[in-house]
Amino acid sequence: MALHGLDLENAQARIGYRIAPWARGRGAATASVQAVTTWAMTTLQLARIVLTHAVENHASCRVAQKSGFVLEGVMRSAKRFGDGRLHDEHLHACLATDLAS
Repeated sequence: MALHGLDLENAQARIGYRIAPWARGRGAATASVQAVTTWAMTTLQLARIVLTHAVENHASCRVAQKSGFVLEGVMRSAKRFGDGRLHDEHLHACLATDLAS
């Protein structure tokens, strides 16, 4: 779990995670994303946290949605993964106001 790209001036950051194959499907990613997001918004006073993932990564899409992150769009050819090709990514974001509702 990592909070990175911290931009205090604009009150935002990015969140990322990796879950070991043997631990997947148990809610660890969702619980961790929710905990770090809540902490960052309350303690660091962030207004927005962004989560991105490859469009084909359906598990990460579920984590984002279950964690309260709204799908804002698709970033085309946004990131080069291990296969050497550029992949489209989903852009999700959670606002501090989303947590309050």
